[in-house]
Amino acid sequence: MNLRLALSLALASLWHRRGVLGLVTLTLTLSITLLLGVQYARTEVRQSFTNTISGTDLIVGARSGQLNLLLYTVFHIGDATNNIRWQTFQSLKEDNRIGWIVPISLGDSYRGFRVVGTDSSFPEHFRYGDDSPLAFASGHWFDGVFDVVMGSEVARRFDHRVGGEVVLSHGTGRISFMNHDAHPFTVSGILKPTGTPVDRAVYVSLQGLEAIHIGWESGVAIPGRTPSKEQALARDLTPSSVTAALVGMDRKVLTFQVQRQINEFSSEPLTAILPGVALNELWRVLGQFERTLLGITAFVVVTSLIGLVAVLLALQAQRRQEISILRAVGASPRLIGLLYVLECLLLSVVACILAVGLGALLIMAAGPWLLENHGLQVNLRPLDRTEWLILACVPAAGLLVGLIPAWRAWLGMRRQPFPGGFQ
Repeated sequence: MNLRLALSLALASLWHRRGVLGLVTLTLTLSITLLLGVQYARTEVRQSFTNTISGTDLIVGARSGQLNLLLYTVFHIGDATNNIRWQTFQSLKEDNRIGWIVPISLGDSYRGFRVVGTDSSFPEHFRYGDDSPLAFASGHWFDGVFDVVMGSEVARRFDHRVGGEVVLSHGTGRISFMNHDAHPFTVSGILKPTGTPVDRAVYVSLQGLEAIHIGWESGVAIPGRTPSKEQALARDLTPSSVTAALVGMDRKVLTFQVQRQINEFSSEPLTAILPGVALNELWRVLGQFERTLLGITAFVVVTSLIGLVAVLLALQAQRRQEISILRAVGASPRLIGLLYVLECLLLSVVACILAVGLGALLIMAAGPWLLENHGLQVNLRPLDRTEWLILACVPAAGLLVGLIPAWRAWLGMRRQPFPGGFQ
């Protein structure tokens, strides 16, 4: 009886003061949307981060740290300490325990984006996300020495089309004054967005990299020793080394055995890492920053709840006539206190519902734009357990803060008891 009566009174009271409380609810809604958005983006970015590369069992490079090898091969950040000799790469390729191996050669750039030298095995075996293969928005994978394949973000930023020509730069700096002008490349294909570093890379053949570096042995172009395209094609363009290799095993149980033997390779110092383990380690390093952001956002919600209490306490003085009428018709102090608590709870629940709806609309509207322009894949999905828990904490907190004006009102009425009332 008391609860039903208090609920109906709370709804009527909220509607009567809908102007002021609507603004409070809007503030709380935006705060909850921000909190859920940070947690949602944190989960999606972590998933996208973890799924940057899938289906690859080992990454092999010159002897270095695990994170350094992961960063320059997968994320194209930093530089390799050394290269792998071509003979070593071939011996790994001939190992019957290895199902496939993809060469990766780094060192050049295109307008600040990394140039990746590889071969036709890259689109065949490289996977990202939930074992998704690379797909083309237009064109095809390179089949000529001077063909180039563009990642989606590179092509979009510089408005490249299939058939256009590009000139690569020597070195990995964002701005380079040493360009391979004598050997322009023709765009043969443009990849679809993947939400991974693939979108921000340019892919050429190993032979293409060798061709443009003939005469650059000292790090700069030597006049008279740089051949034309035709002269370069007539030479042996077999590379002398590669930067790293992606490895897939036929039998997964042999992965650790092969990893140990590569790490103990006697001909040259090598490092083989498990990409999944390295990605988790890298996320642990970065995790403290996103947890800090989540904590700051939680304080925003707490501030909004405190604002709700302040508004209710300010309105309490204006509700003396309303409370007097309720007490005159027999409302007890307990019923009046319950009225305040229910008002806070209802406002919190409404704010949560609005926040979920607003968040879903924002994700549907911004998701394709984020993928297309920033390579960040954020998909609409049901809330996970952590997000539901965060959402449930808001009405619980609203219930607690509602006790403050309720307790204050109850104490005031206990000091001035009114005869009768619903108990």
